[in-house]
Amino acid sequence: MKIEIEKITNQRGHKKALARLSALMGAHPRLTPAEELEMDLLAHLVSQYEEKRFPPAPVDPVDMLEFVMESRGLTRSDLIPCLGSKSKVSEVLSRKRPLSLSMIRNLHRDLGLPADLLVGEYTLA
Repeated sequence: MKIEIEKITNQRGHKKALARLSALMGAHPRLTPAEELEMDLLAHLVSQYEEKRFPPAPVDPVDMLEFVMESRGLTRSDLIPCLGSKSKVSEVLSRKRPLSLSMIRNLHRDLGLPADLLVGEYTLA
């Protein structure tokens, strides 16, 4: 079986690759080694195209912190060890105080939040 894979350079090629990838995934348990290779290559090409065409939006550190609090059932009091005090927690969440380097380190260490996302720019009130 001959595999014909083209670099994805436009929406038409992206759509075509997604359709073929979908067909291969639907037949997944019965794929030949060549089809498995084709599926891996297409997935890689689609991923590369999407990263260039649709770059991820910047993450707002305060929005991320609020999302993590909600999803983990954390309260403002739970953030005191990371941010320093009840008033600092309030100021950070109300965007009156930026996250300091020590706060970012604490949030990364204690809550496992990605430090590179916590250092992103955001608007203060």
